[in-house]
Amino acid sequence: MPGVRQPTPRTPSAAALARATHLGPAVAVTTVATLLAVAAGAGAGRAALVCAAVLAGQASIGWSNDWLDADRDRAVARPDKPVVQGALDPAALRAAALAAVAAAVPLSLLLGVVPGLLLLVLVASGWAYNAGLKRTAASVLPYVTGFGALPAGVVAAAPGTPSAPWWLVAAGGALGAAAHFANVAPDLEDDLATGVRGLPHRLGAVPSGALCAALLLAASVALVLGPDGPPTAAGWTGLAIAVPVAATAALAGTGRARRLAFPAVMLLVVLDVVLLLAGGAGVT
Repeated sequence: MPGVRQPTPRTPSAAALARATHLGPAVAVTTVATLLAVAAGAGAGRAALVCAAVLAGQASIGWSNDWLDADRDRAVARPDKPVVQGALDPAALRAAALAAVAAAVPLSLLLGVVPGLLLLVLVASGWAYNAGLKRTAASVLPYVTGFGALPAGVVAAAPGTPSAPWWLVAAGGALGAAAHFANVAPDLEDDLATGVRGLPHRLGAVPSGALCAALLLAASVALVLGPDGPPTAAGWTGLAIAVPVAATAALAGTGRARRLAFPAVMLLVVLDVVLLLAGGAGVT
C-alpha cells in the first residue's frame, strides 16, 4: 500500500507455512478422507497413501489461496495471514503451492487412475476457486464438485475400485457447499471492499447463513437415512449434534456468530464421519 511500510519477509518458517495451509480445514478434510479409506477397506498402506495425497492437495490449495490473495489480504490488513505479518512472502507461497500440487498429482495417481482423478478433482476445484471463481456467482460450485468427488475418490481407492453410494457423494457435496457459506461469513465486508462478489456476497449474510444451515441438515439426514437398514443410534446422535451446529450456522449472518460457523461446520463434518463409521454403515 502506498505510504505504508510493509514488513520485511523473513526466511519462511515451518510454523508460518503450516498456518498458510489453512491448517484446520486441511487437517479436517485429510482426517475425513483417511477415515473413509479405512472404512472402505482400502488397507493400511493405501489409506496412508490417501492421507498423503489429500494432505498434499489441501496444502497446495491453502498456499495458493494466500499467494493469490496476498495483495487483497494486505489491503485489508488481515491479522491471521502470515503474508500480512511478514512471516512469508508471495514468492515463497507460490513455490510451496506448486511443489505441493506437483506432489499431489503422482500421490493421487498411485492409487489408480479412477481414484486418482477423482481426488484431483478436489484439488483442481480448489485452485479454480482461488484463481477467480470466488469472485463469481458460481463460487459454490468448486465446493460442491470437489467435496462430492472426495468420498467417491476415497472409496474407489479400495480394492476392486468400488463406487461410493449416492448418499455419501450427495452428503459430501452438501457439506462442501455449507462450508463455503460458513467460511465466507466472517470476511464478507473485506471481500466486498476488494472486489470479491461470490454467491454468499450476492445473497447477503442472513440468507447465506440460512442456506448453510439447510445444507448441513440435508447432509446429516442423508448420512443417517441413506445407508441400508434402519438408522443406528450413532446416526441419530449425529443428527442431534447437527441441529445446534445448523443453528449456529444460521446465525452466521450476525456479527457475533460469524467466526463460530466455519469451525462448527468442520467439527460436524468430522463427527458425522466418525459416527457414520461407528454405526457400521457400509460405504462401498
